[in-house]
Amino acid sequence: MMSKYLESSEYIDWKHPVVAAKAAQLAGHNSSDEAVAQRCFEFVRDSIKHSWDYRENPVTCKASDVLIHGTGYCYAKSHLLAALLRANALPAGLCYQRLAVDTPGGPYCLHGLNAVYLKQNGWYRIDARGNKPGVAAEFSPPTEKLAYSVGETAERDFPEIWQEPLPHVVETLLRYETVEEVYRNLPDIEVVQTMSQRY
Repeated sequence: MMSKYLESSEYIDWKHPVVAAKAAQLAGHNSSDEAVAQRCFEFVRDSIKHSWDYRENPVTCKASDVLIHGTGYCYAKSHLLAALLRANALPAGLCYQRLAVDTPGGPYCLHGLNAVYLKQNGWYRIDARGNKPGVAAEFSPPTEKLAYSVGETAERDFPEIWQEPLPHVVETLLRYETVEEVYRNLPDIEVVQTMSQRY
């Protein structure tokens, strides 16, 4: 079961030369899985610009494109982080929250983050969307320090750990050409009861 969280795929393309090289650089001489995971996390959080925070195009989806262009929405940044972790033989998956976009009461959108499997802690969620005032995500296992907490009743913290991005997320990132268009059409999902558990 764990092997599926190590695979290279169309959007988590860790075998791409640029991604593989960056993963090796980030690993350095670290032997601890936590140390490698932290370096990968902090690189994506701090060095890859969040598309909407910086109003920076192009819209990216594949991990390699996120790295090459240095920008991505939270979903795309989670694809890159999963790729960097997998390239270092650390099982990694994708997680989602449903959050109010600007104000309580909606509209709502999905928010993308990651889970990495650490030997001492098991699955541990991390959020590399990028810190800013009011957002302070950290790598501090076993304690989760995510970018956002779920508050109101319509928000959700989904428990699934997905091997691949949700199709609706990929469709949104591929359909729209600018970050402004993506922002006006952020992916959302209202019913998750039919979604199977992906552990």
